[in-house]
Amino acid sequence: MISAQQLDALDPHTRQAVQSLLVQVQQRDTELAFKQALIDKLTHEMAILKRMKFSATSERFASTLSPEQRSLLEETLDTDIHELDGELQRHRKKSEKKDEDEKQIPKRAQLPAHLPRRDVPHEPTDTSCGCGQAMQRIGEDVSEKLDYQPGVFTVERHVRGKWVCKCCERIVQASVPAHVIDKGIPTTGLLAHVLVAKFMDHLPLYRQEAVFARAGHVIARSTLAEWVGACGAQLQPLVQALADELRRHMVLHADETPVAMLKPGNGKTHKAYIWS
Repeated sequence: MISAQQLDALDPHTRQAVQSLLVQVQQRDTELAFKQALIDKLTHEMAILKRMKFSATSERFASTLSPEQRSLLEETLDTDIHELDGELQRHRKKSEKKDEDEKQIPKRAQLPAHLPRRDVPHEPTDTSCGCGQAMQRIGEDVSEKLDYQPGVFTVERHVRGKWVCKCCERIVQASVPAHVIDKGIPTTGLLAHVLVAKFMDHLPLYRQEAVFARAGHVIARSTLAEWVGACGAQLQPLVQALADELRRHMVLHADETPVAMLKPGNGKTHKAYIWS
């Protein structure tokens, strides 16, 4: 670290530049320390959740539950684990860059051919080249997203045309539209349906799995848990904004709604509360 005497020996312009760089270094050190603390916290929480799900103690505890209760516990843990995975991927920087050949990317099954398709075209706003020549369409890239209206599955085909100018040999293509889950198959409508059904209508994921199967397309419960966890990670800025807004007030009112909660093992219930 440069000393105060060394700073004083510099000319004013250089001194100002060095001081600005020192401030930036200090800010980045603070940011790195915060992110490392967050990584350590999330890693610890993930280890606890995995221990709860996979350890022998968890197995003994789960054996006292009914199949429905065990399904609720497992899907909640799956959701939390995938949400923490998403948070870690957002904050952890990879120390080594792996080669593309070494990456093991799981192959996703094609969406069923019997589902109705709906094309969503994405074309460039301007297909005229800077040289004055008209561009020609030479192909397209298609990505399919699974959509759901109550009782009916459909597939959105996002078609991105490729346009080329033969004079300039320049290719123009519309950018990939933003999605909640990058390279995922669910549309925002399907994700919203899963979240509303789970948290507003209190429909567990194992029941949604059965509902979707009756509608003609099976979505595994683990996949639904991944989607819920990914949405939870994306909604963290909104959660933080709501928490900041609540902390601005001197007094907060709460509705202590009592509910009967089953105690695993003895078949009895005790009074619990839903805070809102």
